[in-house]
Amino acid sequence: MTTRRLRTPPPSNDRLQRASSWAGVKQGDRVEVEGTGMRSAEWEFVAHVTNTATGEDWVEVVGGTHGDRKVRSFAPGRIFAPERRGRGPSLAEAPRLPLE
Repeated sequence: MTTRRLRTPPPSNDRLQRASSWAGVKQGDRVEVEGTGMRSAEWEFVAHVTNTATGEDWVEVVGGTHGDRKVRSFAPGRIFAPERRGRGPSLAEAPRLPLE
């Protein structure tokens, strides 16, 4: 079995802030993405990115269908924790908090 590595994220500039953890998930954690139209797609969290000049933010994920490893960006409201029973609020609305 081959281990696949994430591509190195693009270099950061002054306006883009990248975080490898967000809303209780960290790089490599499995997430669900709403509204992709792809059945049985699997996604892993890569980064939360904020454009400090415009205030826009998005979530980068890697994955897709049938072993794809494409990096894609989605609005935070479309990212959900992988739940087995129904879908609750998005991670943007209800972040997972660490149990400490």
